[in-house]
Amino acid sequence: MESHLLAYFYRLRYIERWSLMRNVMKENVAEHSFHVSIITHSLCTIANEVFHKSVDTEKAVTRSLFHDVTEVITGDIPTPVKHHNSDMLKNFRDIEDLAAKKLVNKAPSDLKHVYQKLIADKDGSELSRYIKAADLLDAYLKCMSELQAGNREFAVAKSQIEDTLQTLEMEEVYYFLTHFAPSFDKTLDEISEE
Repeated sequence: MESHLLAYFYRLRYIERWSLMRNVMKENVAEHSFHVSIITHSLCTIANEVFHKSVDTEKAVTRSLFHDVTEVITGDIPTPVKHHNSDMLKNFRDIEDLAAKKLVNKAPSDLKHVYQKLIADKDGSELSRYIKAADLLDAYLKCMSELQAGNREFAVAKSQIEDTLQTLEMEEVYYFLTHFAPSFDKTLDEISEE
């Protein structure tokens, strides 16, 4: 029996992010998922190599690839809408759970248990902290690039994300912001200089 699961995943490229805001550069969920995955890899590598922790980088990166796949069904609900009040957030989480179940059911029966863990199981582990931090950092970098392009629409969002990143109290995030983030304010010529 054929499975439509991967065909659904490929449709993430049609789901636009930041829909309530004027964007200079459009972004879709597939692009965002890739960015979150490379930032997750970076954060875990920083944890292991700089701060001598023992973080399962491969597992974290794999989980990060799937962190927003339910949006192929729900769409990308803007943060102000989701977090308008606790009832809306709870209802959205319920809808997300239903979307996760629908996607898992599209997997071949031999593989459902694998996709169940990646899509539907809520992982409250330390790895989820790294993925959440990467998700926020990607949003922060998006705000930086929009501001760099002269789009003031993202000024408040950048400030709010900075505050949220501080509350994480993760030394890996501070390292990332110090060593990697400043390059996103530079031109191609500037980052190409030897």
